[in-house]
Amino acid sequence: MEKAIIAREPGGPEVLDWVDWPMHAPEEGEVLVRHRAVGLNFIDTYFRSGLYPWPGDILIPGGEAAGVIEALGPGVTGFAIGDRVAYTTPNGACCTARAMPADRLVRLPDAIPDEIAASVMLKGLTAHYLIHDSFAVREGQSVLVHAAAGGVGLLLGQWLAAKGVRAIGTAGGPDKVAMAHDHGYETVIDYSVGDFVPAVMAATDGAGVDAVYDSVGRDTWRGSLACLKKRGMFVSFGQSSGTLDEFRLSDLARGSLSATRPVLFDFIADPQELRRRAADLFAAIAGGTLTPQIGQTWPLADTATAHHALEARQTTGASVLLP
Repeated sequence: MEKAIIAREPGGPEVLDWVDWPMHAPEEGEVLVRHRAVGLNFIDTYFRSGLYPWPGDILIPGGEAAGVIEALGPGVTGFAIGDRVAYTTPNGACCTARAMPADRLVRLPDAIPDEIAASVMLKGLTAHYLIHDSFAVREGQSVLVHAAAGGVGLLLGQWLAAKGVRAIGTAGGPDKVAMAHDHGYETVIDYSVGDFVPAVMAATDGAGVDAVYDSVGRDTWRGSLACLKKRGMFVSFGQSSGTLDEFRLSDLARGSLSATRPVLFDFIADPQELRRRAADLFAAIAGGTLTPQIGQTWPLADTATAHHALEARQTTGASVLLP
């Protein structure tokens, strides 16, 4: 019998239980993955709380993991028992083992440890599509990134700096500000002590930024728009403070702005695109362009505690759950 974190109804972290969980053998096109590390992300709390559609009678949260293949189902090619693999998926990773479609997996290079892989499959691939597709940055541009000391934010800062893009970040508190500075951000604004908009405009000599990558949502979107240059891009890819209920298309009229609300899984639906993006991500890590920051780990059994810390903004960098 395997173990899993489950929720029987939407709610706070207290709805999460650590239970025995039956595991079925891999079916056609599937493999059995024994988890060695599971990533924690804000999207996990969206599903658990009911903010995102409840996926069924029982929720197993968790959107990224790394492990080793223990069994192959019929028709699987390209993988072998013992291969180290990783994946990202909307839910289901908070368990000790899992049958997964083989076309959702990427093979891990030797240079990428399990914990690092589990911390970057969702966050790193998110950073990849944001700066290569949602708003494809060019050398010499300036961008604003909210939650710069979070898991995605720390990766974005490093990647943007490597591309010659001026990265301005926001973070809460001196420790998070210092961490963001150490991960590629030229300017970091402590949003806990004042309005970030004047600080961004001062840092850009009144010009504003070419794009804003905003994962915070309700608390920041108005200020994000105010920081943009004419014809700038507002990339809203999360809502940790709540949904943008009052946003109107006419809000973009001040400066002919553009907005997009991308979702990672639309950028990796094709297995070849998934593996291309993962290869770019792993190469950036192995080559030293990106140094993933794991700020904290918990036993997988303590996922409820981890959710509470994440929602209370008590974490920095990535968080990993260990089976």
